[in-house]
Amino acid sequence: MLRALEVPLIAAVPVAMVGAVALGLRSPAPLLMGVALTALAVFFAGFEASRPALRQIMPTVVLAALGAAGRILFAPVPDFKPVSAIAVIAGAALGPRSGFMVGSLAALSSNFFFGQGMWTPWQMYAWGLVGYLGGIAGRAGVLARADGRPRRAALIVMGFASAAVYAAVINAYDIIGFVQPLTFAGIAARLAAAAPFDIMHGLATAVFLVALFGPWTRRIGHVVRRYGL
Repeated sequence: MLRALEVPLIAAVPVAMVGAVALGLRSPAPLLMGVALTALAVFFAGFEASRPALRQIMPTVVLAALGAAGRILFAPVPDFKPVSAIAVIAGAALGPRSGFMVGSLAALSSNFFFGQGMWTPWQMYAWGLVGYLGGIAGRAGVLARADGRPRRAALIVMGFASAAVYAAVINAYDIIGFVQPLTFAGIAARLAAAAPFDIMHGLATAVFLVALFGPWTRRIGHVVRRYGL
């Protein structure tokens, strides 16, 4: 039952955002935070309820750790981070659920270095969503050919699309929750301020995907086949 709730839970967050705007709610940030936390809690509960064996958990945990380490390593360059790319790779190689877990855990664990705050659940949800969509794209054969060779153009598009998805979640929460009154000028100013960072995020994700997708998915695939994951 929890697994059947994955897609509705992921969709609940943007639906709540649209509803907050449509209803003209004042100070909707606590409500939206509650929806995001509920979605994350139930998603994690579903993963736990599936009782995966340790050998099945390890690839997810290792990739989440690599995502967190990469984010810390590239901290001096704003938004030039490999987290989105690693979440996409995890989703494509291990499935949408693992992609979500890798993105979420990478955000949570790396924020012990950068600092935890009200932004943490939103980063967890946004990077988790990137990993989930990467899993869907991987299953559909969008990112690689039947023989496993990566589609470079598709990876570049996926890189910028992933950054756009992440930016849409973070920017929407910031605008809906804190830009009061909600005006076109206020929205435009917020998006303009975020645009350079979002573009850098897209460029970084495309670069990391092109460089890492082929070799990493082959190695992960070998582990999956060898240990029957």
